[in-house]
Amino acid sequence: MATEPATGPPSVPDGPTVVVPAQVPAAPKSSSRSRAATIGWYLTLSALSLLVLFPIYMLLLRAVSSPLEYIAQGQPLHPVGFSLDAFSNAFTQANLGRSMALSFVVTLVIVIAQLLTSVLAAYSFAFLEYPFKKLLFAFVIATLLLPIEVTLVANLQTMRDLGMLNSVQGLSVPFLATAFGIFLIRQGFLGIPGDLRDAATLDGFGHMRFLFRVAVPLTRPIIGSFVVISFLGAWNQYVWPRFATTEDSWQTVQVALRTLATGRPDQLNVSFAGAVLAALPLVVLLILFQRQIVRGLTAGAVKG
Repeated sequence: MATEPATGPPSVPDGPTVVVPAQVPAAPKSSSRSRAATIGWYLTLSALSLLVLFPIYMLLLRAVSSPLEYIAQGQPLHPVGFSLDAFSNAFTQANLGRSMALSFVVTLVIVIAQLLTSVLAAYSFAFLEYPFKKLLFAFVIATLLLPIEVTLVANLQTMRDLGMLNSVQGLSVPFLATAFGIFLIRQGFLGIPGDLRDAATLDGFGHMRFLFRVAVPLTRPIIGSFVVISFLGAWNQYVWPRFATTEDSWQTVQVALRTLATGRPDQLNVSFAGAVLAALPLVVLLILFQRQIVRGLTAGAVKG
């Protein structure tokens, strides 16, 4: 009688066990390409940053260097005859302290006025319904195409007739409203959901209450970025203050810098020092609010 083979686990042969290593899949070529692209972008951005920062470095370099010695040594990329006296001389010769104070007052008036007019007009174009609204908005945006030179003569004659030359009013009145601010803030208002507007209406919110309790808080980054941009534009004005002032005591900081451009080689560092002092408030402002500027401009990128 034949016996059946015993059932059970298969026998393991004697001897060392050979372990076959698992094959690790090769890294896809796309990851190496992505890494190379990232490195390329970093190198490109670094080169562009150096290209932008180089003029600023040269401005500081010329401000702290002795002008005649610097020219005699072939204008190197390092300070020559290091001194900070040019900054105090710039304050004395151009009276930059008074000019910067006047520029700050004028800039503050312009920024506050542009903020109020832009918010109210933007709300009107975004939420209210009235005849010819789109046509009126198109006319407002069309004013962005007009340079200041187009309206310079008419505005100057108006300010002269009203007796506003050599005054804060004369320096600020032509810039109390801006189409750019209206457009930017309107784009932010258009991003507010319609359901939120309907819910606020059901809760009894009127236009002004909805504007300041809902719309403005929701678009705070956009409004903040506009405030910074408005400050930069008002502070850097040169053409209008140059013609709207006939007395040295009413010169804004940008016009006052013109008095430092004497053309004398031994005074070049004073001109550069004055430019550094005039740009210092803007640099501080951009450093403090750069993130808000980016957030505001990207948040306003909605279709209207």
